[in-house]
Amino acid sequence: MKKIQISPSILSADFSQLGNEIKRLESGGADLIHVDVMDGHFVPNLTIGPPVIKALRNYTKLPFDVHLMISPVHKYIKDFANAGADIITIHPEATTNLASSIKHIKELKKKVGLSLNPDTELKVINDYLDQIDLVLIMSVYPGFGGQKFMPEVLSKIKEVKEIKKKKSYKFDIEVDGGINFSNYQSVIEAGANILVSGTTIFKENKGNLKKNIEILKTI
Repeated sequence: MKKIQISPSILSADFSQLGNEIKRLESGGADLIHVDVMDGHFVPNLTIGPPVIKALRNYTKLPFDVHLMISPVHKYIKDFANAGADIITIHPEATTNLASSIKHIKELKKKVGLSLNPDTELKVINDYLDQIDLVLIMSVYPGFGGQKFMPEVLSKIKEVKEIKKKKSYKFDIEVDGGINFSNYQSVIEAGANILVSGTTIFKENKGNLKKNIEILKTI
């Protein structure tokens, strides 16, 4: 099994102190910084855009794990790449030509992630698994932080893991949505090696980021 990595979602951070929050996450042992980008169209919420990501880029050398929940996504990929994203994850439903969008991200020298909503079947991305760096499995419906984990997605995580093993693919398996201290181990056991967590990391143990990140890495 790959080493477990934690990608804290800054959606749960103090937005008036985002730069300092990212510094705290880095010193607390985070492996990546998860940036949720929402457009109020593809998902029912609005968050941040490329200028904010560019401003935050100076606060850490950790990889920016940028999850684009925007549609149409293709025309914005370059903006996020230029802003400092290291991994760009898109939803297959958000582009009219998934192969072209994957190629575009690669041409910009960024890692490619594909995200599956709880009701999106794995077969939608099957043909692209040999071309990507990450599969992000949503364990809530995207749009808001603080939602309850959907245990029914565990079977999807296992399915992705089996295909990865059978085909000897190298992509990471990331899971995002409602991950907490009571369910994270089942997510790891199912096959995930990157956990996205917001509320749990920022709120539990009186906001002790280091402690909360360490717990989520404990198998």
